[in-house]
Amino acid sequence: MSSVSLAVRDSATMLRRNLLHARRYPSLTLNLLLTPVMLLLLFVYVFGNAMSAGIDGGAGGRSAYIAYLVPGLLLMTIGSTTIGTAVSVSNDMSEGVIARFRTLAIHRGSVIIGHVVGSVLQAVASVVLVGAIALAIGFRSTDATALEWLAALGLLVLFATALTWIAVGMGLVSPNAEAASNNAMPLILLPLISSAFTPVDSMPGWFQPIAEYQPFTPAIETLRGLLLGDAIGHHGWLALGWCLALAVLGYFWSASTFNRDPQ
Repeated sequence: MSSVSLAVRDSATMLRRNLLHARRYPSLTLNLLLTPVMLLLLFVYVFGNAMSAGIDGGAGGRSAYIAYLVPGLLLMTIGSTTIGTAVSVSNDMSEGVIARFRTLAIHRGSVIIGHVVGSVLQAVASVVLVGAIALAIGFRSTDATALEWLAALGLLVLFATALTWIAVGMGLVSPNAEAASNNAMPLILLPLISSAFTPVDSMPGWFQPIAEYQPFTPAIETLRGLLLGDAIGHHGWLALGWCLALAVLGYFWSASTFNRDPQ
């Protein structure tokens, strides 16, 4: 077999291993999903009417705020899911599984690739679940075209891939699962200080640059425009740039850390 065929075969094996772990131990993924689901229900049913006043003067009520809120929570769901990746990678490192794999005649990078692909698939499944809940409580995307839906799906997958590579790097440098979970907390905290819940221009002037110049805000604004059929302006290019930059940074960070570890 060629080196490419071996890499694909071994990566597929590692992917199956990670998916089996996720199926047998679903508690971590479900616990991480609770955060975006609870925030969705909280902000829609408790704060929805009040928060809508900052979106369109309150004219649209709760339904208008659902349309504004859901895109940000979908991306927050991805951030929550990738925390499980950091924990899983850290567990593999601390429990000696990686050292055992290194003694086998398998492609060296297949272990990391299996984690990344498995995490992206879990993130997409989690987004579908949260999206289904959003549809059940009133979210509608009637103005988006089929091409915009396809672009929105592509953005979600690309964003999940970028954050997953960062999470893998966090897991590799963490001494244990608790540290990995703590190191990955910004993936949940950053959406809270973005345009996910309220427009950036409604925030204090000194805080607006913090909210605007971070990876989640342009991705949220791009996804919001695609799902609602609105213009996305320069946010699309910023979101694409952030995704590519994070993916490249995470890949080289993970690869260099993984290769630096003793065999």
